[in-house]
Amino acid sequence: MRLKNPVMTASGTFGYGLEFADLVNLADIGGIVVKGTTLHAREGNPAPRMAETASGMLNCVGLQNKGVDYFCSHIYPQIHDIDTNLIVNVSGSSPEDYAQCALRIAELERIPAIELNISCPNVKQGGMAFGVTAQGAASVVRAVREAYPKTLIVKLSPNVTDITEIARAAEAEGADSVSLINTLLGMAIDARTRKRVLSIGTGGLSGPAVKPVALRMVYDVARAVKIPVIGLGGISSATDAVEFLLAGATAVQIGTMNFIDPAISVKVAAGIDEYLRQNGFSSVSDIIGEVG
Repeated sequence: MRLKNPVMTASGTFGYGLEFADLVNLADIGGIVVKGTTLHAREGNPAPRMAETASGMLNCVGLQNKGVDYFCSHIYPQIHDIDTNLIVNVSGSSPEDYAQCALRIAELERIPAIELNISCPNVKQGGMAFGVTAQGAASVVRAVREAYPKTLIVKLSPNVTDITEIARAAEAEGADSVSLINTLLGMAIDARTRKRVLSIGTGGLSGPAVKPVALRMVYDVARAVKIPVIGLGGISSATDAVEFLLAGATAVQIGTMNFIDPAISVKVAAGIDEYLRQNGFSSVSDIIGEVG
């Protein structure tokens, strides 16, 4: 899959793209990863499911969506003419769910790739996320790879002891790329009420606060696998994005910052171009992994 520039929007932060069409030229974005899609409709978690934190936010939305059939019949016809790479983030509760969802999306001509969210709970393993063990990650990637013929990106969880082990497992089972990091597990407590802020207690931490962790993990994974790495986690400027490219990312995704500046992805792409020009580089590929 070729990108017109190395900047994409992260799943769950940019809707289906349509929501931002009046605020930014969608064709100027390297790729749009649409919100998480599952085989069957999901209601998500009850409110409150978002909380602001220092330099970031927590969320426990819970993959609310109307299911893959609704996406194919109602959303896809509205977005398939957007002139950029449209990528569907796929989630599930079993390898079979993931594979069936991916198979439906494979039929859509203008969707060149999917991104597997392996941070989902494995119902057969008591709720433990697929992405926290190499075996769990491999089981999902293997099932989807057999069903899905297009570009397969696997989104890695940072809530593990060794993320490079998970990345290598995904690569071994046929992943074309890995993206990282997904959110870090966190919690907020209201001292006034003495209660947890989020309805289910914990949620995913994102935003600038996670950037140093994400940058280190991208650096490690880029040196552990041979497939391209997509870096994300706390990117809020072109300088941040350049740092991820220097760490070894081939492309980046921007998430939480979309809520603050809907045009941030286009601004970051322009900023990367300016960095390359000022430093005498002719291409993004000249700086990938070039950290000293």
